[in-house]
Amino acid sequence: MHRSGLTELEVVLAVAHRQSFRAAARELGMSATAVSNAVAGLESRLNVRLFHRSTRSVALTPAGERYVERIAPALAEIQRASEEIATVPDTPTGTLRINAPRESVSLLYEPLIEEYLRRYPQMRLDINSESRLVDIVAEGYDAGIRLAESVPQDMIAVPLTADIRMLIVATPDYFAEHGTPQAPDDLQKYQSVGMRMSHGGIYHWELERHQQKISVNVTPRIVLNEMRAIHRAALSGIGLAFISDWFVNEDITAGRLVSVLDEWCPSFGGLRLYYPGRRHVPPGLKAFIDLAQELRPSPLRKK
Repeated sequence: MHRSGLTELEVVLAVAHRQSFRAAARELGMSATAVSNAVAGLESRLNVRLFHRSTRSVALTPAGERYVERIAPALAEIQRASEEIATVPDTPTGTLRINAPRESVSLLYEPLIEEYLRRYPQMRLDINSESRLVDIVAEGYDAGIRLAESVPQDMIAVPLTADIRMLIVATPDYFAEHGTPQAPDDLQKYQSVGMRMSHGGIYHWELERHQQKISVNVTPRIVLNEMRAIHRAALSGIGLAFISDWFVNEDITAGRLVSVLDEWCPSFGGLRLYYPGRRHVPPGLKAFIDLAQELRPSPLRKK
């Protein structure tokens, strides 16, 4: 694809700032190959090498440092002029593509997704739910949704939910018959519901108290890979389940489930919407971000 000289200057500044072709590509919404070709093309026309490259690092040459020092203020002024003249924001139209983990979409549908579709009738949402963590830029997504701890460091993240907790729960009848665990070591004595991870292994229950971390390798009677199925198994009285509080808070309040060892179940970051650090966020994505921030003061309703 032919790109203008101005875009090549933006590419050079992004690579210089990030010290990485791949990170610059994510920031600009381009492929790493396109970024590399843009730099190579400019170097060829200038007949000078702007970057030292190795398999591990990217750094400006002395000529590159002088070049970036001269073009950065001019490019910033051009961008400010463009932003000032674009006084009327684009009306969100088109398709917003989002990659999200399984089951998060139903949790976020009301009110976030439902309200977005109502408020922006010219927008379409294409949401792909899967467990694996994908490169959203390489696979053509505008944004992704993941737990805070799984968001790539070079992405901009926007909170969608409050912090969450994984809780150890079972029915009152199950605890009445089998007793209540008093310490993490006791968990091995109980039947449990296991969770199959996307890589194929069974999730080890991760507990923590006073900075002491314990990984419990339970032997489950049944293994499932969806939280809603784990929730139903816990309600059926099969045994202990380690499950997000999003799914069981109402059951605990109603007495259908009881949580144990709560002191070993700390909170951690909830769901985040994340996207590349582009200078110009597409109107449809910006509208989604603004709506998420607008709705966040009120906890997203659980289904």
